[in-house]
Amino acid sequence: MSPDVDLTVPKPGRHALRDRLLALDSRLFEVAAERNWPFAEPVLPRLSRSANHGVLWFAAAAAVAASRTPRARRAAARGLASLSLASLTINTLGKRSVRRPRPLLDPVPAARQLKRQPITTSFPSGHAASAAAFAAGVALESPAWGAAVAPVAFSVAMSRVYTGVHFPSDVLAGAALGVGAAFAVRALVPTRAQTGPPPRPLAKAPALPGGEGLVVVANRASGSSDRVQALHDELPEAELVECEPADVKAELEKAAMRAKALGVCGGDGTVNTAAATALRHGLPLAVLPGGTLNHFAYDLSVEDGRGLARAVREGAAVRVDVGRFTAGERQGIFLNTLSLGVYPELVREREHWAHRIGSWPAEVLAAVRVLRTDRHPLKVELRGETHPLWLLFVGNCHYRRMGLAPGRRTDLADGQLDVRVVHGGRHPALRLLSAALAGPLTRSPAHAEARVRRLSLTGIAAGTPLAYDGEVIDVSGEMTVEKLPEALTVYRPLP
Repeated sequence: MSPDVDLTVPKPGRHALRDRLLALDSRLFEVAAERNWPFAEPVLPRLSRSANHGVLWFAAAAAVAASRTPRARRAAARGLASLSLASLTINTLGKRSVRRPRPLLDPVPAARQLKRQPITTSFPSGHAASAAAFAAGVALESPAWGAAVAPVAFSVAMSRVYTGVHFPSDVLAGAALGVGAAFAVRALVPTRAQTGPPPRPLAKAPALPGGEGLVVVANRASGSSDRVQALHDELPEAELVECEPADVKAELEKAAMRAKALGVCGGDGTVNTAAATALRHGLPLAVLPGGTLNHFAYDLSVEDGRGLARAVREGAAVRVDVGRFTAGERQGIFLNTLSLGVYPELVREREHWAHRIGSWPAEVLAAVRVLRTDRHPLKVELRGETHPLWLLFVGNCHYRRMGLAPGRRTDLADGQLDVRVVHGGRHPALRLLSAALAGPLTRSPAHAEARVRRLSLTGIAAGTPLAYDGEVIDVSGEMTVEKLPEALTVYRPLP
């Protein structure tokens, strides 16, 4: 035998393997075309057409958001964001990378075929990508809504094979890309479940199965009557008191005299007043979000009356830190943030315009007016040295920034004050913007931050505005900010 003869069996090359997969894909397409799908003929072609240009998913997002719960609205927004990323990827990369022709329609019954056949390439399926992206995005924020949307998404994906416009592998690849898009969006903007604080430290609070002993004071100006009614439906024995903003403090004081647990519904300022009352009387606090931002309630993972009611029934509660400031004869607490400098002025401008043009337009107008005004930086003395500052921010616990999402607290009992400053200098708008873009960096030319338990300031000019939990007062002279670790007991639904 000649030594030059090679008797080894050649391994199948990439082209042979690809050809086998394509043949299997075509065979599966033919099997699907030949198969009788019960009840599919009147449904799947219409469903496939309704998903053109994302129309079906925009309608689904509107239906989910119509439930008017914060989680549902976030789920709808996340679903649409995931769909948008998937569609962008498909149309810019997917369709142009693999120019696969559409399947031949010969084996597909005429009754199934779409009246208008797509003219783009076949791989991957854009409809399947959009369906999977929307369903996965919704599910990552709200598993319950995700379970409701999933059958529709699955049916849309299957309809593309049923109507003969895609091979099965087109659909699988599109669905995988869509799910990947949903997880990419989650990496950029984490879900609230990812950023929510751990349920610690646990605290003892009275379990009130029907709500008896819970007195809830609601700020009528917050426009939260629906949420209050939903809470009352869950806890029919709870006492509800609705009042005007000017009467909130007095009604909370009266409620504390007869309550086993004090409840409040309103914005961050109303919640601050309720927390001070609960601290004085040694009562646990039940917070129902009813304002525009609801930072404290959302950081507690309390989003609606159903979750709060479950916590009250079970007596599920945690202890949280409270911030306290003393400035001359003025003293107060804050659950979220305290600030000096530009921000309090912005708050005042916003409140001046909010009732005329609405909250968000007022926010923009206030920022423009404050930053355009010719001003000098705030000057404070810290450790014997004078510092010019455009902004001094103090957070009750550490605010962490995750992805592109705004900063949130992942621990409401860490014993720390989150102090951040924007140094004085020329062009305050540019300095504030650069500090905001610095994000988690501990230092930049315009921005610095530190974690402390106590902060003392002196040399504050008379009439300097101070904002805390959305309220604004004037301070001067010396000011001390300190922590009250684990001082307040609040109801919180446990996982």
